[in-house]
Amino acid sequence: MDNAAVLALYDREMRRGALPESPGARVERVGRVVRHVGSEGGWNGVVWSDLEAADADAAIAGQVAHFGGLGRDFEWKLYGHDRPADLGRRLLDAGFVPEPEETLMIAETAGQLVDAGPAGPAGLPGGLRIVPVTDRAGVDLMAEANERAFGKDAGRLRDLMRERLATDPDNVVALVVLAGDEPVSSARMELVPGTRFAGLWGGGTSPAWRGRGVYRALVAHRARIAADRGYRYLQVDASDQSRPILQRLGFAPLTTTTPYVYTP
Repeated sequence: MDNAAVLALYDREMRRGALPESPGARVERVGRVVRHVGSEGGWNGVVWSDLEAADADAAIAGQVAHFGGLGRDFEWKLYGHDRPADLGRRLLDAGFVPEPEETLMIAETAGQLVDAGPAGPAGLPGGLRIVPVTDRAGVDLMAEANERAFGKDAGRLRDLMRERLATDPDNVVALVVLAGDEPVSSARMELVPGTRFAGLWGGGTSPAWRGRGVYRALVAHRARIAADRGYRYLQVDASDQSRPILQRLGFAPLTTTTPYVYTP
């Protein structure tokens, strides 16, 4: 994989060409900034920018004024290769608060495919099964697994998945891993029409089941679906916890990404 070429493709298709995450959202292009304005309760933020030192502060002020006028918090998603080089400092000076840095990691879908038997992908621990989430009851199980994995309320995830399954079910894949009837892990995949990228999101496993191949099985399961749908690449915003696992699976770190959050 040509990492530089894939990163340029990602910028072009997934950032400059970003699509709304839901029917009630919209993507707006203002100068050299692309922003996402979410539906009620949805995500708001800057997904791409290509600024010069001379115009960066004015562009930042423009986005602060826009989202402030809407009365919304928003996120400026800063990538490690964005310009100008001191954009992070400029965001801090404007009142943004950085959240933990993550790593943009990408792999070719074909490299993640593994043999699967009737119980699911190879490596899935015995007694577990991967179940597709297609209705409200499944969303509740998914949210419960997410809360066990990350230790925080999954209300926003629950609302997002209910809306996505109701309005755009063909382009989201939601999964929950069950031990009997108990949800122990969950994950989702966003399929972006017209691009070559499928995004892997939200993978998390409850502490008692970590280190047993569940995460790997969920990656392989989603890779199979992505391959069947014609997507060439898998993309992850990886935390420090998931990055080593993904590197062992062949994902390449291409750049960093840091959410800078502004609260009016």
